[in-house]
Amino acid sequence: MTTVNVMNASGGAAGTVELDPALFEAEVKPHLFHAEVRRQLAKRRAGTHSTKNRSAVAGGGAKPYRQKGTGRARQGSIRSPQWAGGGSVFGPVPRKYEHKLTKKTRRAALRGAISLRQQEGALIIAEGLHLEAFKTKRVIEMLSAVGVAGESTLLVIAGPEPQLEQSARNLPNVSVLRVDGLNVYDVLRRKKLVIAKDALAAVAGRLQSAEETAS
Repeated sequence: MTTVNVMNASGGAAGTVELDPALFEAEVKPHLFHAEVRRQLAKRRAGTHSTKNRSAVAGGGAKPYRQKGTGRARQGSIRSPQWAGGGSVFGPVPRKYEHKLTKKTRRAALRGAISLRQQEGALIIAEGLHLEAFKTKRVIEMLSAVGVAGESTLLVIAGPEPQLEQSARNLPNVSVLRVDGLNVYDVLRRKKLVIAKDALAAVAGRLQSAEETAS
């Protein structure tokens, strides 16, 4: 197992903790990152785009002019696609973009993303990431204390921390996620990963495969 130092919110040492190599030193597979990020972003698409075809456009019930004798091409409706204001041909319609990946693939991608941050030396374990009041300045002080001031950072906490979560919203380069919301996209889009010490067990529980849990 890998032993890493634990920092407190004041920047001091708070002991060490051992990280399971199966979870924090997993094989990094970029193709899994691509598949999972693509799935996440596709699921976020609203898919509410819509156009009207000729049957849905109002009007155009009668022929615009008689069939023969005008010297013009025959026309059946002013709502045909070739007319201004007519219906669209093969236009976008409401649809869902989401697709599925297996749980095994998604867990492997998340293990690889966290392991990548560990390999880069961008993984920090900290304790005492709590706020008694809503204060963005205190969040900045904590980030500075653990050495990620001004960095693009993802904070992972064990459970609800309303003061911390809302105070960090004012910082454009900082995200705060609970363990149950930890995902590949947010891990990869932030350069630094700070995990609360009390959240490690929950993170390990999410990353373990069904086979490991059964054994």
